[in-house]
Amino acid sequence: MKTIGLCSDHAGFELKEYIKQILTERGVSCKDFGTYSTESCDYPDFAHPLANAVEAGEVYPGIAICGSGNGISMTLNKHQGVRAALCWMEEIAALARAHNDANVLVLPGRFISKEEALKALDAFLSTPYEGGRHQRRIDKIPVR
Repeated sequence: MKTIGLCSDHAGFELKEYIKQILTERGVSCKDFGTYSTESCDYPDFAHPLANAVEAGEVYPGIAICGSGNGISMTLNKHQGVRAALCWMEEIAALARAHNDANVLVLPGRFISKEEALKALDAFLSTPYEGGRHQRRIDKIPVR
């Protein structure tokens, strides 16, 4: 597995740190793009560097967290090579991978428990992309 990229804003900081700890305990390499505290900050400052790294193949996949998950998802998805999926339960995370080939898992830090976040993370990391009929849809996502 490649190095996993992580980022959050202040509202997602504690969950990001928890996920980073779990991944480290599992022997998974992580690159943290910030933020590094609960001090108020702006999610685009951390989402864009993560998205650039995903697009460049420096990290895969990415995990991003903000309060609702919406703002950071919107920012990440401005990048043509990113398919960020806002997931709040295991089944949605699995479908995001299987059907959408999502390359960034987005979690809503203020609306998900650590237990549910870990289930979503595990589903995202263990579910392969199915390809087939889904590929033609993915090919239509980028704006050219």
